[in-house]
Amino acid sequence: MIISILLILLCCVIIWRASDGFEAASEYLGRNLNDGVRGATINAIGSSMPELFTTLWFLFALHDKDGFASGIGTTAGSAIFNGMIIPAVVILAVIGYGLAKRISVSKKVILRDGLSLIAAEFILIFLISGSTIEWWHGLILMAVYGIYVTVMLRTMSGNEEGEDDDEDDDEEEDYGGSTLQNLLTLNLEPVFFKNGITGGSAWALLLVSMVIIGASCALLVYSCEDLALGMGINTYFVAVVIASAATSVPDTILSYRDAMAGEYDDAVANALGSNIFDICFALGFPVFVYTLIYGPIEMSPATIVNITELRGLLLVLTVFAFFIYFIGQGMGRLKAYLLLTIYIGFTVFIMGKAYGAQWAIEIGAGIRDALGFIL
Repeated sequence: MIISILLILLCCVIIWRASDGFEAASEYLGRNLNDGVRGATINAIGSSMPELFTTLWFLFALHDKDGFASGIGTTAGSAIFNGMIIPAVVILAVIGYGLAKRISVSKKVILRDGLSLIAAEFILIFLISGSTIEWWHGLILMAVYGIYVTVMLRTMSGNEEGEDDDEDDDEEEDYGGSTLQNLLTLNLEPVFFKNGITGGSAWALLLVSMVIIGASCALLVYSCEDLALGMGINTYFVAVVIASAATSVPDTILSYRDAMAGEYDDAVANALGSNIFDICFALGFPVFVYTLIYGPIEMSPATIVNITELRGLLLVLTVFAFFIYFIGQGMGRLKAYLLLTIYIGFTVFIMGKAYGAQWAIEIGAGIRDALGFIL
């Protein structure tokens, strides 16, 4: 069990370091997008690669119902983590460093990304309401994300589009350290951008980072499986809490950096945009590929119960978070502590379910009954 925990921590570090390179490349390739759009698309996709790879590995490593349950547990758990922990960290960091007494995020950004996320979660609830998952379920989820990105790009301010153009193509930065040292520490940006940033070097860094993230996510999946075995619980519950938090490290760091630079819109848009990517593409793509190869996924009654409760919680907590973001002038300590309290409550509920606590079972039954009115 201790080895599993240490391996999970190692995976967090590797994912974080490799995601830095992925984000540097993706931000350069998306440099012509305005801030709010870049945060919700390029930044969100870059920081959500771990969720995509982890869901893929869970499906293909555990197969069928267990893999699907753990996959949706990772994506939904990550969405809840992003919606609660990341804004709380951003708020407390900004206040703690004395940069501001509260952060203010554009109501337009909150409405745009918050309502898009809630709509995506409604689609997920209605789409995955039976006991069988087909290839077209994954296709629809991917299509929803495609529509979201298309709308984002088409509504981007025309006067901001292309403002950076290619003026930075030949700029060079002074990167320190030897190539070997940078490779060993996974400081990939100096390795690929040492002679200047170009489209070719950015794409190369993007691909190498993806390979490293994919390999570390494979190790994360097997470590979570071993940890669940040692704890005597289903892998699904470890995925919801541990794997989701581990894969959300890049999102947290990226939003933190944006907030420290005063880019509060991007800091929150990244968290919300990442959730839309997680729910639609990071889940939809693995389901689509897996079912095309192996056929439909048949869920057991226990899996249906767990997933139904998780989807219900995801929707309720997202709506809760949306109103916390939207109501009032800015977000201060009180809202940060409220978000943290909600996430702690969610984690306690999941662990209660993992060990069969009666109170958690009763709460879960109430969630399923509530969803029954919607379905």
